[in-house]
Amino acid sequence: MGIVLAVFLIAGVAAAVALGRDSKADGDSGTAAKTVRGVIGSEKAEFFADPDTVKALAAKGFTVRTETSGSWAMDRLPLKGYDFAFPGSKAPADELSRSAEARGGPLRPFYSPLVVVAHRNAAEVLAANGLARLRAEGGDGAGGGSKWATQGTLLMGPYLAAAEDDRTWQQLKGASGHAELSGTVFITSTDPVSSNSGALYLAAASYVADGGRVATDAKAVERTAPLLRKLVQVQGAQQTSSDAPFRDFISGVGNPLVLVYESQVASLLMSSQRQEVGDLVVLYPDTTVSSDHTLVPLTDHGRELGELLSTDPVLRKLAVRHGFRPQGAAAEFTAATAGHTAYIDQRLTGVRQAPVPTAELLRSMARQARG
Repeated sequence: MGIVLAVFLIAGVAAAVALGRDSKADGDSGTAAKTVRGVIGSEKAEFFADPDTVKALAAKGFTVRTETSGSWAMDRLPLKGYDFAFPGSKAPADELSRSAEARGGPLRPFYSPLVVVAHRNAAEVLAANGLARLRAEGGDGAGGGSKWATQGTLLMGPYLAAAEDDRTWQQLKGASGHAELSGTVFITSTDPVSSNSGALYLAAASYVADGGRVATDAKAVERTAPLLRKLVQVQGAQQTSSDAPFRDFISGVGNPLVLVYESQVASLLMSSQRQEVGDLVVLYPDTTVSSDHTLVPLTDHGRELGELLSTDPVLRKLAVRHGFRPQGAAAEFTAATAGHTAYIDQRLTGVRQAPVPTAELLRSMARQARG
């Protein structure tokens, strides 16, 4: 009897194991773990590393492994073995789609406009000299240069004219009482050859400098090349990511004017471990380019991930928490940033979007600007 019972017990265990396997193969196949690998712009690293994002993706059956790269350097990477590439804008994504074996068209789950973060003294001097307009704290639209201003508009035409003339802070009225404001007036940006924000800065500057025309050929690039060279070369060595200049700025070191993504500011403001922002003023350029974070699917799993980031309400909410604006869902961003309108212009009031040249022309702009 003991032998007979042992045989039945072993058979029962084997049947249970087989049943479990069948169950996983059938009923749970939709949530079976899929490990996908991708290369992303560094501005999305914190979003993908967020434990809540990891948990939300796991609930949908995804484990995502990411590596960071400058958006314009991704096409030089050996992408075999990757499931997706996720640069910070459409132009490098379109180039990747042509050079890599993309699975269908790119997807754009969220975007973020470029802004200039400034220390209050610098912002007030710019406003006093007609290079910016400031709004009173609270975002109520009051004009003038209130010392409590935390948001405003960078006037790209006057700013570029000042850059063309090599204006220094010492030449601007009101700067003499601020020892930290010295040398040439310039905005710190990232390396336009490899970094998305740096390249888009040149696109917006070229558009304004050329009378509101997007560059369509080599002659158009040549027309604005001397000015773009000044914007870049005055900076010296440039970073390949906006993270380090932004962190330096918040820490109170570095240049008083830094080009960053709005998402970086919004994420900082909404963080549960909020860091002090000190005398931060956020300047929205009156002519700018929004960074459409664009996922290029290289495998079927990569495409599934892109669609999930675009449609899943939990992941969209997490993207907003990291400062991104979901495509086609302004209300989500508006609700999340309702308590931070002193810094965040939810409606992008008076901000004009400049068209972006083709990837080939933008690369030419960047190379010429770097000299």
